Amino acid sequence: MAEIGKGVTAGKLAINVQKRLTRAQEKVLQKLGKADETRDAAFEEMVANFNKQMTEGTKLQKDLKAYLVAVKTMHDASRRLQDCLADMYEPEWFGKEEMDSLTEDTDTLWLEYHQNLTDKSLTTLDSYLAQFPDIKARIAKRDRKMVDFDSARHHFSSLQKGKKKDEAKIAKAEEELGRAQKIFEELNVELQDELPTLWDNRVGVYVNTFQSMARHQEKFHGEMSKLSQNLNDIMTKLEEQRELKKGGTAAAKTEDGAKSEEANHSESASSPPKSAVTNGSDGELPPGFLYKVKAIHDYAATDGDELELKTGDSVLVLAFDNPDEQDDGWLLGVQESHWVENKNISAKGVFPENFTQKV
Repeated sequence: MAEIGKGVTAGKLAINVQKRLTRAQEKVLQKLGKADETRDAAFEEMVANFNKQMTEGTKLQKDLKAYLVAVKTMHDASRRLQDCLADMYEPEWFGKEEMDSLTEDTDTLWLEYHQNLTDKSLTTLDSYLAQFPDIKARIAKRDRKMVDFDSARHHFSSLQKGKKKDEAKIAKAEEELGRAQKIFEELNVELQDELPTLWDNRVGVYVNTFQSMARHQEKFHGEMSKLSQNLNDIMTKLEEQRELKKGGTAAAKTEDGAKSEEANHSESASSPPKSAVTNGSDGELPPGFLYKVKAIHDYAATDGDELELKTGDSVLVLAFDNPDEQDDGWLLGVQESHWVENKNISAKGVFPENFTQKV
């Protein structure tokens, strides 16, 4: 027999063409109401659920991929910003090594976040949706076999009702009807078992997808929050370093001005030199003075080196003798009232910065 194409002979092609013609004729007759159609309302509802499930899953997959693209874009933007800061951060500034390490840790965190979302959420969703094309093809095949069954059923019925009965044709038609019915019912039963199970499984898939996303988001933002706090601490200490240098320069200028004032007014040599009033403080400033703060909350000292605060107290902030001794969020100072009255810093102590504000 002549070959028409790979695996398809002229005989098979003719059979397929005849099947399509028969199905087309049957559909026309059913639409015209001249032939009844096998209907299964419960199965049709299953198919409607399947189509809805496939549409929703496909949309979720599309949106999740778009979210991953956005995460990648944010990662790229974060990397450029961190690299910019690292490049412009001068070696002598506070925390240069910490800044370089923070840049590397931030990049790694973004990479892990993107990879975890891809591996745990997107891969799960891809596997879930991979089964839909096969089931969709089998539903279409079941519909075709149902038309074949209806056509065979009507053909057999018409032969039985004919005036001249051809027993051979009737027997052949009955055999074709039985075969068509068997094929249709096998597909129908399989799908009736699978479609409800697939419909129920969507809940588990959505739960796993979004639980995984939420878990990795929580971890990512938690770690990113720590890195952000570290960055804030580095910036705070860098600013304190700058203020300390400014304070040292200002103190030197004040001391020079005081000496000049004393030289020009020898008649008052016995009196201690006075500097300009700064930050509202009366009299000269204590050694290492940086700036003045006002207490906005009461603070009860819990250790001998801490300073007791009452709301409204004015405190002169001093530089630490050894900057390495300063803890994050803590300042060293002396009550302004004590300094004005005693002109010494013997009562200096540390206190929490967030209990005060600059004035």
